[in-house]
Amino acid sequence: MPYVPHSPDDIRTMLEVIGKQDIADLFSHLPAGVRLDRPLDLEAGLTEEEVRRYFNKAAAANHGQGELVSFMGGGVYDSIIPAAIDAISSRSEFLTAYTPYQPEVSQGTLQVIYEWQSFICRLTGLDVANASMYDAATALSEALSVALAAKRKKTVVLPVTLNPRYRRVVKTMLAGEGITVLDAPAGPEGTTDPVALAELMTDDVAACVLPNPNYLGLVEPVDELSSVIRNAGAIVVAAVNPVALSLLRTPAEFGAELAVGEAQPFGIPSSWGGPLLGFLACADKHKRRIPGRIVGRTTDTRGQEGYVLTLQTREQHIRREKATSNICSNQGLNALRATVYLAMLGAGGLSELGEANLTRITALRKAVGSVEGVSLPFPGPVFNETVIRLTRPAVAFSDFARKRGVLAGIPLEGVAGCGAGDLLVSVTEKRTAAEIDNLGSLLEEFLSGRPEGAEVSS
Repeated sequence: MPYVPHSPDDIRTMLEVIGKQDIADLFSHLPAGVRLDRPLDLEAGLTEEEVRRYFNKAAAANHGQGELVSFMGGGVYDSIIPAAIDAISSRSEFLTAYTPYQPEVSQGTLQVIYEWQSFICRLTGLDVANASMYDAATALSEALSVALAAKRKKTVVLPVTLNPRYRRVVKTMLAGEGITVLDAPAGPEGTTDPVALAELMTDDVAACVLPNPNYLGLVEPVDELSSVIRNAGAIVVAAVNPVALSLLRTPAEFGAELAVGEAQPFGIPSSWGGPLLGFLACADKHKRRIPGRIVGRTTDTRGQEGYVLTLQTREQHIRREKATSNICSNQGLNALRATVYLAMLGAGGLSELGEANLTRITALRKAVGSVEGVSLPFPGPVFNETVIRLTRPAVAFSDFARKRGVLAGIPLEGVAGCGAGDLLVSVTEKRTAAEIDNLGSLLEEFLSGRPEGAEVSS
């Protein structure tokens, strides 16, 4: 944007109007650690053009996502986004749409939300879905709140194989309510240990989260785990990858009453971590407890089909003391993108997407598994991502690959019993055979010499 300089008198006058002594006071609310306590490191006396060149050169050192080959995953994925998604979602009527309290002027927005809810119900097999959530982590904490209210108990169980970011958010959200959070350990196969889980499922437990696939990419034994949870009288809350639902059993099929997940792979850029798009679905008996908005389809007095907000009054969203949750605005624009994406794919296209992801992760496991110094510690079925174990530190390999234009994955030390040599590597339909082979070559190069990092003890 154009820069219009202000004279010292201009600056002084503006500060007087807003009651500040100097410009630094405008930023006093920010933590000291994020404020620069010195002048910019620029030579004195540079012209405007010289300053512009300096910053353009500095900006050129950054690498956009499109310039790197990403094997990052862990809940946010680098997927193909059809051009039609941007074309439709950038239309002005969608970009400027606001809260659809007035159905007579909001039919387009309401219909999009209704279609989104319908897609989520079809994916999860559950009866009701809301208008969307901020992300999967907050959706999970809200789902657990629903389960706690339904059971009137004060304990929930989280497997250690659950996404660690989800675990942190849940523990933070529930801490103020006096909720006890128990950790269910993983077995040697990298999935939740059914025997250890059964020991945790006492009468005090309201719900247990069942991730599928889990954070390590592994398909959990959902039937066995679900039986353990339900036999204890607790609610199964599924945390799922929606792309995997094109191939795996739905949450409803393995007994979940609530399901959440991250819909970012459906036409939303990973954008280095956000914004995201959570979803929440439930069995019919929980529909009046779930947070946020629900759109219903109805018929008006003239017999015409229309869409309206239903079940929850406006006060649900504007009076905090009356609300079951303080979530209000949904991720409307991202929900639109995901809805367009799913409508374009259809059921057949979604199945092909799932098969494409499965084919590529199978190819990756074959490519890296043949590299000396690399092993696959968990042999069970995977989707989208897998753990590879190096004889050298995974962090060092990540740095090594980054210098060659590849984001190799997420080091896992300390997660679900993983060690310093463990790396979570993800592939989507976007990764090519050549890119997968190149990752194998980088591993060979890294492990054959002694760059950046000592041996990792087994």
